[in-house]
Amino acid sequence: MGTKESALQLDGVTPLQQMVSTCAGALLTSLIVTPLDVVKIRLQAQRNPFYKGKCFVYCNGLMDHLCICEDGNKAWYKASGHFKGTLDAFSSIVRNEGVTSLWSGLPPTLVMAVPATIIYFTCYDLLRNFLTWKMGGNADFAPLFAGALARVVSVTLVSPLELIRTRMQYRQLTYRELGDCINSAVAKDGWRSLWKGWGPTVLRDVPFSAMYWYNYEQIKKWLCKTYSTSEPTFLISFTAGALSGSIAAVATLPFDVVKTNRQIALGQMDASNVIPKQPSSTWKVMKKIFAENGFTGLYAGFLPRVIKVAPACAIMISTYEFGKSFFRKRNKEQQKFSEPVP
Repeated sequence: MGTKESALQLDGVTPLQQMVSTCAGALLTSLIVTPLDVVKIRLQAQRNPFYKGKCFVYCNGLMDHLCICEDGNKAWYKASGHFKGTLDAFSSIVRNEGVTSLWSGLPPTLVMAVPATIIYFTCYDLLRNFLTWKMGGNADFAPLFAGALARVVSVTLVSPLELIRTRMQYRQLTYRELGDCINSAVAKDGWRSLWKGWGPTVLRDVPFSAMYWYNYEQIKKWLCKTYSTSEPTFLISFTAGALSGSIAAVATLPFDVVKTNRQIALGQMDASNVIPKQPSSTWKVMKKIFAENGFTGLYAGFLPRVIKVAPACAIMISTYEFGKSFFRKRNKEQQKFSEPVP
């Protein structure tokens, strides 16, 4: 079963090497998934033009972004001509606006997503190893509990920064104005206001994380056994990540719908200074959606969410695992060469 010290090790890699692996995964995920969502938003704006003050949620595979339309010339949602489809949209945007337009909004994502992802993955690895050591015969469930706890820690630490990120996304504020905005919120509603939205985020992200990591470890183990390999290849990690991400995305979709609705309502309140009448709790929002749109309302956006989440999870985890595998082999080779010759 091993010692406590070995249980707390980060899979044979140093914390710095794990951070590099995490950063590489976050960067690659953002670079690949961001253009897909930019194109999706342009096609959506073409079908239903966004009016001033309208909110929409943009997600590049790592984080949600709440955006508020101020005019028709914003790079996020302006239309360069009429798009005939996804491929035509890609080529038209590159031809008319330059290739960098496909990565609109990427910088604020990286500023927030990289630290959040480092915290999340580091916590998961530490907790999984520790729980595997403590649980012994029930170690199969260690990823489930480790995934849930790691997400709670990550969400709790990052939540106060969400207010800053949201404000800076749709309104050009100086750092002094941003500081005044935060001080005003704290003075009015207390320090707890910095964690506004924590509940709905946890209800969506914690079950997702628990299911994702449990299924990922089980699928990875099964694929390794099937292909007779002791360590997962890039393809095995990619496949396991895509499948487990899809399962978790479908299971937690109602919570995602609720969180999106509340984000949009809060964004429109900030844009118009009008307080929208909406239920206060997540469950009441769910009941309201169910009463208005039925069961299908809770699963709105089913296909787009799966199409987005599956590749994002696959790219992130396979890059992360590949990075750790690379450093693990490198560390073993260095240790071998550094050992004294008998």
